[in-house]
Amino acid sequence: MRVAIAYEDGYVAQHFGRCPAFLILDIENGQVVNQALLENPGYAGHQPGMVPAFLQSQNVDVIIAGGMGPRAQMMLEQSGIRVILGVTGRVEDVVAALINGTLRGGESLCDHPHGHSCGHH
Repeated sequence: MRVAIAYEDGYVAQHFGRCPAFLILDIENGQVVNQALLENPGYAGHQPGMVPAFLQSQNVDVIIAGGMGPRAQMMLEQSGIRVILGVTGRVEDVVAALINGTLRGGESLCDHPHGHSCGHH
């Protein structure tokens, strides 16, 4: 399974489209077998559809973030990428919970209009 986590300073970023990077993990048999930290192509200049297309090009199966707009959710889900929102905390704790089957998502944490800076961690 290939997982992307919206990443900011070791924590799950709270706004999918505006996070500085994605941590891409390959998980097999309950172990992380490969990982890479990739710059978010939409970080400097966010364009609708850019980040979902990027994650699709990385063959991601699951995206984890604090929040995400409804259009991005729809685009990802139509591409076959499972979306887990409402996640907070340190990335290492989130990965452990995902592997253990205890990760719980919830409502998107950022439901503000685009163009507004999301300030929560």
